[in-house]
Amino acid sequence: MDIKQLTEKMNQLVGHHGWYDPASPKAQTPRNLAISLCLEAAEVLEHFQWSDEPKDRQAFEGELADVALYLLQIASVSEIDLEEAILTKIEQNWDRVWQEDVEKGSGA
Repeated sequence: MDIKQLTEKMNQLVGHHGWYDPASPKAQTPRNLAISLCLEAAEVLEHFQWSDEPKDRQAFEGELADVALYLLQIASVSEIDLEEAILTKIEQNWDRVWQEDVEKGSGA
């Protein structure tokens, strides 16, 4: 399944729960989705509090999935082709040298 297919499945889920309804308490705005994305990312981080590995792998996988779903959703409502954006970013960073790498002597 590719990103576009995952986005369609995510849109079906959101529609199923009525979150696209303008009166929904879970309005699917870029702002609301960005907040939710950050909150879910913090829940991923929580799995590493006091540990180098997540104690509950299934819960950890669920949090990663939540982050991915919010990312797909924010791209969708913002009309961004996430696949294209990711490929463009990889291309931009391919030969990029970060200053901290240069300072450490590990830059190309």
